[in-house]
Amino acid sequence: MNYELELISDLSETLSYNQADFPLYANKIKLEHFDRFTAACHCHLDIEFVLMLEGNMDYYINGNIVTIHAGEGLFINSNRLHYGFTSECKNCILIEVAIPPSLFSEHLAYIQNFWSEKFGNETEDFILLSKKIPWQYEVLNLIVSIYKNILKDKPNPFQILSQASKLCLHISENISTYKQDSSDTWNWLTLAKMTGFIHSQYENKITLDDIAVAGAVCRSQCCTLFNKYISQTPIAYLKYIRLQKSCEMLRDSKKSVSEIALSCGFQSASYFTYTFKKELGMLPTEYRKQYYKNKI
Repeated sequence: MNYELELISDLSETLSYNQADFPLYANKIKLEHFDRFTAACHCHLDIEFVLMLEGNMDYYINGNIVTIHAGEGLFINSNRLHYGFTSECKNCILIEVAIPPSLFSEHLAYIQNFWSEKFGNETEDFILLSKKIPWQYEVLNLIVSIYKNILKDKPNPFQILSQASKLCLHISENISTYKQDSSDTWNWLTLAKMTGFIHSQYENKITLDDIAVAGAVCRSQCCTLFNKYISQTPIAYLKYIRLQKSCEMLRDSKKSVSEIALSCGFQSASYFTYTFKKELGMLPTEYRKQYYKNKI
């Protein structure tokens, strides 16, 4: 059986779980489906696990860049800005699993307090995972197991919940703590608010002022934070998200180019087509044809 899910264009602030009433995300992703082999910078409450199946990939996580190779993995802590990319512009295939605290009942204070302690701002941003370390080897195997199990016609929720609990157990027992500078914490939280605003409002008209207001900062500080931590201007990041969403719609819907342009916040179909051609090197219609040709 071929265990694959529908490929996605980016992970937004609120993940789309495999089943609406069971908050857990598992997917297989090809980086070639992203513009310039680079995913959108984002963050979410979920903790995230990555297993590289083929190729090499770089990950930006809260200002750090790490590389993972085939057979290796990565744990990304909660509410960390991150994105995957490859400067070599070569495809890679990976499995991602994301676990939110709500999977273990968000109403249980004890669990939530422990989650905040282990996956809060004063613990490591990420952990590289290797087959050479026994507990990390088990984590890599659990990533595969969760992915396969959640794709079954009738997945056993107790089995998946048990495996997700084991993932959290391994990390909670091995993650290190450190004292983060309060100003740095504020910067990350402010940037997360602004990127979250873009992810949720990209289909509407958005100005630099709107983005700055979302983070309760001035225009200048807004631009400074984006340039420092994402290496993009706020408007460039907004354009990138809109293009990623348009690629997703071109692949996964039968909407016309005009409909997609308006749905993604572009002022007109002609401007969307111009921007798409300039950034991706082909027309939206050519992108759609190429995708379906490669899919066959």
